[in-house]
Amino acid sequence: MNNNKKKLDEKFYLVREDVLPEAIKKTLEAKELLERGKANSVADAAQLVDLSRSAYYKYRDTVFPFHTVVKERIISLFFHLEDRSGTLSQLLGVVAASGCNVLTIHQTIPLRGKANVTLSLNTAGMTEEVTELLTKLKRLEFVDKVDVLGTGA
Repeated sequence: MNNNKKKLDEKFYLVREDVLPEAIKKTLEAKELLERGKANSVADAAQLVDLSRSAYYKYRDTVFPFHTVVKERIISLFFHLEDRSGTLSQLLGVVAASGCNVLTIHQTIPLRGKANVTLSLNTAGMTEEVTELLTKLKRLEFVDKVDVLGTGA
């Protein structure tokens, strides 16, 4: 069976934790240790939860905590800003007030008094619509331009 056909035939289930096999539970524990920086490598995480690395690799891309599948939404924004002291801090303040979590920040070196900033945001905790956030960001006096580069889950 080719990969495209296989992907179309995939089915997903919501399963209570107490009926999951131990290897899947331990894979989830290992993934959490890695995400939180409590383990430095897959080998360390697998050893800490008493799981073989092969079992970890078998399940790692097929099992996810429910909250990450349902809630996580990512948006990438591009800004063209005036280079003034404190502009990035003010921009991030507006983003934080909206309930977004900043995943990445990339800022270019300012040229001719302008700088480009790209932010990747997790919008799962947003307290307002994305359009409202964009309006607030565009109203900041030092923001020349805001573009949505992409969204994803």
